[in-house]
Amino acid sequence: MKVVPLAADSLGVRSMATYVECGATRILVDPGAALAPNRYGLPPADAEWDALKRANDRISGYATRSGLVFVSHYHEDHFRYDPGLYAGRTVWAKDPRRMINPRQAERADTLWKSIAGVSRLDSAEGRSVETADARLSASPPLAHGIEGTGLGYVTALTVTDLREGTRFVHASDVQGPLSPVAAAYLIRERPTLLYLSGPPAYLEGQLGRGLIEQGIDQLLHVIGQTGCRVLFDHHALRAPDYRERFRRLWDTGHVLTAAGFLGLPDEALESRRSDLWRGSRKQARRMEPRLKRKEASAIMRDGRQRRKAKGGSSA
Repeated sequence: MKVVPLAADSLGVRSMATYVECGATRILVDPGAALAPNRYGLPPADAEWDALKRANDRISGYATRSGLVFVSHYHEDHFRYDPGLYAGRTVWAKDPRRMINPRQAERADTLWKSIAGVSRLDSAEGRSVETADARLSASPPLAHGIEGTGLGYVTALTVTDLREGTRFVHASDVQGPLSPVAAAYLIRERPTLLYLSGPPAYLEGQLGRGLIEQGIDQLLHVIGQTGCRVLFDHHALRAPDYRERFRRLWDTGHVLTAAGFLGLPDEALESRRSDLWRGSRKQARRMEPRLKRKEASAIMRDGRQRRKAKGGSSA
């Protein structure tokens, strides 16, 4: 099985876009990418816009290889409206009417109307299919964070390589998982490799330390029960101190970022936006101390000349 993170917070943008390949079975998961419009009171820096362009180019390129596109939910960093991305492909997408909040329902309606005529479109929840190389199965709705959250629900995808016996689970924005229900589902799926969003530690001041610790504890439980490797990214990497904040997870040796999985250094640009803007501004140059010169400056001389020309005194 080949798993390729295409865009992620550790690669500079808000995304969990991923390409999965098992022989002739080729899947594009969550083909979206976005930037936070406002962080630290600042808009995206140039480096973030550059990363977004590269991310969208990669997503478009891998879409041409894919036979199935999977959309876990309708936050705009997880899908793209462009009908061409889905044309001629099978699409499994989060049910637009069941366990969904009003904002996402509006986005879902727009997407479904635009691609229904160009793709083989079905609700993802509970769907499964087996090919010569792989078995694909979608979860029931899982909480986007805690149970009952206003953020709605997401659908996870499990891809089992029938030749190798390996299992990849893409669990999108379960945020930890924060939900015990989501944690139990992930343990049941017995992943070899699990990709999920970590707890949103950048919002810890609003959510409380206890909730973030709950997400860490539950992921440690999933690892303990399954022995899986974990791609841990997305919300977790928006805190500037994410390396220290999630030390308990990194120390297991089972957890790495999407960038780390690709053998690349983390480029969590959103968490560094203040520094990016600071570095993009030219440093102020020291003004030459002209008033310490013995002779008058050119501006002073010119001023005196102009006053004399008008008949004024030089006194």
